[in-house]
Amino acid sequence: MRATIAEAVVMPNTGNVAQLPTLRLKRNEDRRLLAGHLWVFSNEVDAAQTPLGRFAPGDLVRVLAHNDRGLGLAYVNPGSLICARLLETWTIPDTAWFAARFRRALEWRERLYEAPYYRLIHGEADGLPGLVVDRFGATCVVQIGTAGMEAQRQRIEEALLGVSGIDSILLKNDGGGRELEGLPAYVEAAGAPVAELASVVEDGLRYSTQLRDGQKTGWYFDQSANRRTLRKYIRPGMRVLDVFSYVGAWGVSAARAGAGDVLCVDSSARALELAVENAKRNGFALRTRKGDAFEVLDQLAAEREKFDLIIVDPPAFAKRRKDLPKAQAAYRRLNQAAIRLLDAGGLLVSCSCSHHLSADQLQEAIAKAARASARHLQILETGGQGPDHPVHPAIPETRYLKAHFCRVDEALP
Repeated sequence: MRATIAEAVVMPNTGNVAQLPTLRLKRNEDRRLLAGHLWVFSNEVDAAQTPLGRFAPGDLVRVLAHNDRGLGLAYVNPGSLICARLLETWTIPDTAWFAARFRRALEWRERLYEAPYYRLIHGEADGLPGLVVDRFGATCVVQIGTAGMEAQRQRIEEALLGVSGIDSILLKNDGGGRELEGLPAYVEAAGAPVAELASVVEDGLRYSTQLRDGQKTGWYFDQSANRRTLRKYIRPGMRVLDVFSYVGAWGVSAARAGAGDVLCVDSSARALELAVENAKRNGFALRTRKGDAFEVLDQLAAEREKFDLIIVDPPAFAKRRKDLPKAQAAYRRLNQAAIRLLDAGGLLVSCSCSHHLSADQLQEAIAKAARASARHLQILETGGQGPDHPVHPAIPETRYLKAHFCRVDEALP
């Protein structure tokens, strides 16, 4: 039975929009917003007419162009570079407003996935900037990244708990991005008690993962399509190395496809314990190595280890644009360390979740790594985030995940 919003939720409250304060833009600073982008930067605001200092973080405002053309409702944060985010509405948000958006997002995910394990809300792409919701059966993990969404926390909880089949919420609001918004970090639960471990079902494989103490929301749903792609490259008996393995999703998927030996590398002992348990749960076995990824790759090279396929799926090396030069060097160094462990004709799956790093820039880092290793490299295909992580067509920042599937061979004389 499809999930529906509880009938108790009332119709949206249009409120008196005209009484909301206004945020006026400078001349010509509305062009990007008219094209569909949802962010207003502080240097685009006409500070003489509408000084940012008069607003409190999270305030709702009407955004106007310099000629009084209405652009929509937004919430503001005067202390952030992105000082306002449009909500694509002229309705003042209440519980029913959120419920309608959750219902629309839910209907799409239920068309895509047989089991309730997916990203339910993907920020701007689902019309809810600053909000991420991942679903683990009856539990949702919520990440609020902006002051505007923090101000709506109660309505978000009420709307989510009004969805049939969802009875518990973990607000995992401890990400570094909250500091930029001037928000405190916290982890709290709402609704029914949240279990220490959550189940995930992906392509028939069953996993356990941590929610409170795990990475991000507890699972990387965005890589599910790429893990599916991986399996077509696996041949019986292959030796596979899964670097930054977390709880073993890539490694277990490779084992299912026929890999004979899988080694998972991660800095978290608990994550590796779960990787071993997840492999056993699905009838497979894998080895683990705890430590810093760069150091372990060096150790494996010193031990003269070789692999047929290596996955490198690191955390974001470029969390800010100013980090990009150092990040590009780190991606090159990481891929070079992996390439030297590949046998001739081996496969490299190189990923990046840094939205500041483009697919072309990741490709350049891989190319430099191959040249430095005197290896011949071919990119076979490139994957991105799954369809439960939709891309907003006017906001390139919502397209963030890259996965290059490469073949690495010896250079011919």
